[in-house]
Amino acid sequence: MFLIFLILQLFSFKNGYQTTAQVKKIEKKIEFSKSKLNDTIPTSVKNLMSTYKDIVRFENNYLVFSNKTKLVYNDSKIKNISELLDDPDIEDMFFWKYDTSLEIPRNNEDAGRIRNESFFKLLYGNTKEEVRKNLKSFVWCPKIVNQTILFNKKNGAYEALKRVSDELDLHPEWKKYITNIGGTFNWRNISGTNRLSAHSFGITIDINTGHSNYWQWDCGCKNENVKLNFKNKIPMGLVSVFEKNGFIWGGRWYHYDTMHFEYRPELLLD
Repeated sequence: MFLIFLILQLFSFKNGYQTTAQVKKIEKKIEFSKSKLNDTIPTSVKNLMSTYKDIVRFENNYLVFSNKTKLVYNDSKIKNISELLDDPDIEDMFFWKYDTSLEIPRNNEDAGRIRNESFFKLLYGNTKEEVRKNLKSFVWCPKIVNQTILFNKKNGAYEALKRVSDELDLHPEWKKYITNIGGTFNWRNISGTNRLSAHSFGITIDINTGHSNYWQWDCGCKNENVKLNFKNKIPMGLVSVFEKNGFIWGGRWYHYDTMHFEYRPELLLD
């Protein structure tokens, strides 16, 4: 009955009664309801389980973690963009597909910018102090930069960034972009919001801010509904080094943040 209800909602929404975001959400709810009927595990859950070993099983619409904590996967709520950002379930984190072929971000699409805070707290640390205990230092690009930074050692994040560092160290032509790292671990909210930044979990690195663009700087505002014109100075070859090692790039977002690289390998799996 619930599946029939969703299909009827989708029909009415597509006839002009709701936003594109809400239509997409209904379509995802229908897909999930079908998967439940067929007793299958959604692809996004498979990607999460293959990436994060602390997720031990998926049952009855819940991700079950090694400490026996359960997080609901699909809360069955229809949300607009603001609600997706402020109150996401696990499924919502896959609302937009991360596309490595994009040269200019699609209008109002920010793949990876939707984050369920409870999920990341379970994986990387529930408080600033807990996250700090999971951090490990290393020398970033020792040949051409030689800057000591901290990164989270859980879930392969530290090793992934070390691989990035090793490869970027072979490219002195990119030195100005990767010198004077803007930061890694910093327990704080995203500017203009009540949402924790991914920097809070020690899984994000900002490269040189002096050669980067950020939507709030360029518009001189914090209004997430403002119309933006994409700007970027970062070489795409540099971006690809991060992406092949499991990092998404804030330059793929409509709300662009071109200094920002975030360890989210689950979003880069097919």
